[in-house]
Amino acid sequence: MLGAIKHLWRLGRAGRILARYDALANPQQIAQMPAPVRIAHRLARVRMPFERAPAVAKGARGERLSSALAALGPSYIKLGQFLATRPDMIGADAAADLLELQDRLPPFERSVALAEISTAVGCDAMESFTEIGDAVAAASIAQVHRARTREASGDGRDVAVKVLRPGIEKRFGEDLESFLFAARLGERVMAPLRRLRPVAAVETLARSVELEMDLRMEAAAISEMAGNVTEDDGFRVPAIDWQRTARRVLTVEWIDGTPLSDLDAVRKAGHDLDRLGNALIQHFLRHAMRDGFFHADMHQGNLFVDASGGIVAVDFGIMGRLSPKDRRFLAEILYGFITRDYKRVSDVHFDAGYVPAHQDAHVFAQALRAIGEPLMDRDAEDISMATLLSQLFLVTEQFDMETQPQLILLQKTMVVVEGVARMLNPKLNMWTAAEPVVEDWMQSRLGPEGRLQDASEGAVTLGRFMADLPELLGSAGQAAHHLSQLTSGGGLRLDNHTTRRLAAVQSRHSRSTRAALWIGAIALAALAVAEFW
Repeated sequence: MLGAIKHLWRLGRAGRILARYDALANPQQIAQMPAPVRIAHRLARVRMPFERAPAVAKGARGERLSSALAALGPSYIKLGQFLATRPDMIGADAAADLLELQDRLPPFERSVALAEISTAVGCDAMESFTEIGDAVAAASIAQVHRARTREASGDGRDVAVKVLRPGIEKRFGEDLESFLFAARLGERVMAPLRRLRPVAAVETLARSVELEMDLRMEAAAISEMAGNVTEDDGFRVPAIDWQRTARRVLTVEWIDGTPLSDLDAVRKAGHDLDRLGNALIQHFLRHAMRDGFFHADMHQGNLFVDASGGIVAVDFGIMGRLSPKDRRFLAEILYGFITRDYKRVSDVHFDAGYVPAHQDAHVFAQALRAIGEPLMDRDAEDISMATLLSQLFLVTEQFDMETQPQLILLQKTMVVVEGVARMLNPKLNMWTAAEPVVEDWMQSRLGPEGRLQDASEGAVTLGRFMADLPELLGSAGQAAHHLSQLTSGGGLRLDNHTTRRLAAVQSRHSRSTRAALWIGAIALAALAVAEFW
């Protein structure tokens, strides 16, 4: 019970900050809420004489929401970025607002960073580097310093050193526990929320953050992508300094390219912006469909152009993965919309198991046509694959398609990539840029070569199954023997002791639900009293 009160207290304080920034809902939505919610919202917005006013009290809702989450700290910034990938949970408008959320915080002291680096490399930081500058970028989880390595040959290299914030693991751990508490309570008392699987969503966020806070995992992601793009002309990633990399410190090659965020500098360097826009889209789709592994934070601040005109990506803390089934699904639906074959797109959804079999495939194809045909009448520069996927996921909800977080992350990343590509080339034709990549994938996977590869993979799977068959048969025999013993003497029965235990469990479940509601009411009342006295 004390744990529940602690979580409700923390969540209540967060709710109060969101309300004070007027970031929870618009006035029309507030007016339609129950009276207790309206009163709580009004009280939360009252500022005490000793309190500082919010930094942003006006402006667009997205700006207010971003400012509120930044005020709440690193965990809430990450939560906001994650929810931007879940329009099914918070609505398309709120998700679009959160896409503008910038992960920027004030840097921590250089002396603290030096201590972390010393621990990571196993000696004084200045024994491994000849110089380490002040932070050049600071985000919710880590900050980056420019440095130069100390080499035995005397010829050092310029590197970027990423260092985790001190105490960040503890802060995230506490906040994630509160998020998980809220998700479990929501699933317990709000049946419609269960379809969206908020507990699974928070657990996904927790796993993502856990990986992001181990910088060795980011180094491994860079290494994996480097292997994938070895033969890709015009795209590369920084080289890793594994000797100066540990769980809390990552050292990589310093990129001297021109940032895509500075278009004037890109033009002055003589680069072809139209070509770069096309190339960016094609590289992203190639990573997603060919490799099933893509950079999920490809905004212009993480992209550079090197002297040869190639694109260099940095900051691999957030990555996306697609299974072979997901990759085929993506290629098939893009190809189906390009060729206006809506029945094919419908069949792909059913074949993948994303839409339940009891739905009508022809009616679903009709709904897909309603999405695709309006796009075909627009100018090329107005066609967006990200918008297409967003509308597709909204329609699939009507046909009981269960949320696919990996595909929503893909769609969110595509929104960002498209935005950068159109910034470079406002007249970009998305279909023209995407078609060669999609066709190459279709030919390689669905043509003779792809069928041979599928057959070989199937043979390997069959071989593994046959190797495990004796053990599976043994387990089945044991299960049959135990079932025979259970049902001997007149069928499967529950004795009085078992029945009483089941009833007790059900009773405890009902009591726990009621207790959770009472705890919530008492804790929120205590929070209100504490805030006003």
